[in-house]
Amino acid sequence: MSGRVGDLNAKQAEALEQFRERIQDILPQLPAQHDHFLLRWLRARNFNVQKSEAMLRKHLEFRKHMKVDTILTDWRPPEVIEKYLSGGMCGYDREGSPIWYDVIGPVDPKGLFLSASKQDFIKSKIRDCEVLQKECNLQSDRLGKNVESITMIYDVEGLGLKHLWKPAIETYGEILQMFEDNYPEGLKRLFVIKAPKLFPVAYNLVKHFLSENTRQKIYVLGANWQEVLLKYIDAEELPVIYGGKLTDPDGDPRCRTRINHVGPVPPSYYVRDHVKVDYDQCMTVSRGSSQQLDYEILFPGCVLRWQFATESADIGFGVFLKDRKGEWKKAAQMQEVVPSQRYNAHLVPEDGSLTCERPGVYVLRFDNTYSIFQAKRVSFTVEVLLPDHLQSPQTNGGSKNHAQAEGNSQS
Repeated sequence: MSGRVGDLNAKQAEALEQFRERIQDILPQLPAQHDHFLLRWLRARNFNVQKSEAMLRKHLEFRKHMKVDTILTDWRPPEVIEKYLSGGMCGYDREGSPIWYDVIGPVDPKGLFLSASKQDFIKSKIRDCEVLQKECNLQSDRLGKNVESITMIYDVEGLGLKHLWKPAIETYGEILQMFEDNYPEGLKRLFVIKAPKLFPVAYNLVKHFLSENTRQKIYVLGANWQEVLLKYIDAEELPVIYGGKLTDPDGDPRCRTRINHVGPVPPSYYVRDHVKVDYDQCMTVSRGSSQQLDYEILFPGCVLRWQFATESADIGFGVFLKDRKGEWKKAAQMQEVVPSQRYNAHLVPEDGSLTCERPGVYVLRFDNTYSIFQAKRVSFTVEVLLPDHLQSPQTNGGSKNHAQAEGNSQS
């Protein structure tokens, strides 16, 4: 049995009755009181009444804390989010559910985070969820049947290393967790289209925030994605750019009045010059010296991601490649992958990433050989990010050696 109204077995029906009885004290405060709504919380916790009750009571506290009941009328996102965060609701699938689009490629994560607070991003996504829930309710009235979930289309063309920026991924994870905890069973299906090679790495960074039930609703489509979309969405409801016939009134095939297509955030919106980061490690690079960090990459397609800051002066940084782990080499003896240059990391923390196209030992080299008098204190975090299909408990795709000093070499 599906666990929905009209399709409950005896045990599920009994759980629903118990659930309703146990939440009588908060029922009037909920956004809905009908069985369709209550069953969403029961399905999310496999009809465990106690767990469903705890989840729903926690959701009520969330609504109060975030002022969700008035978020559509009393709060607007900052202008920079309205203009430069992509996406929007456009059309309905063949069953009448609203469709939400996210257009990932053109989004400028760093520009957004330098221009608005993390709380603003989370609140804007709560607002989107409430807009979609309201539209589901309207569709239920229009169609005379229960509409409680949405179809999502993730256009990931142009997904790049900039989208794997750690602060952005962490906040996106919090948003996914918020969605799982407070809008259970709100997703019917999610189509990922135009996925580049980097997509498995990006998905692996966030999939642990998703329940197994949600993961089962994600479909990564291949070259025939337009054909698949048209099976679920009538051509009249699908924008021309995605293979349908829908346009804006002015003929725009992208339907920009409903789907926000964005670009880089102008620096005039910036309210800070960097985002605060907590680093995993610290080390001192002696004057006239350098330090090497070795990361052995076992599989092509892994991503090496780094962030670093210094305490009082600039530092040189570059990435090199060598064949064997454990052997020390001067910079000139290795293949330069990211050219070495000096960074004012004491003023603005640096971050970057690199797709490792072939296996080998990637060497992150902090260079202070040019400084005759001053040692440099470096705080840093380095991670090896795996494609989804390589994730396993036994390996993280890369292994790290302890830092190796080059001494006073001028390499």
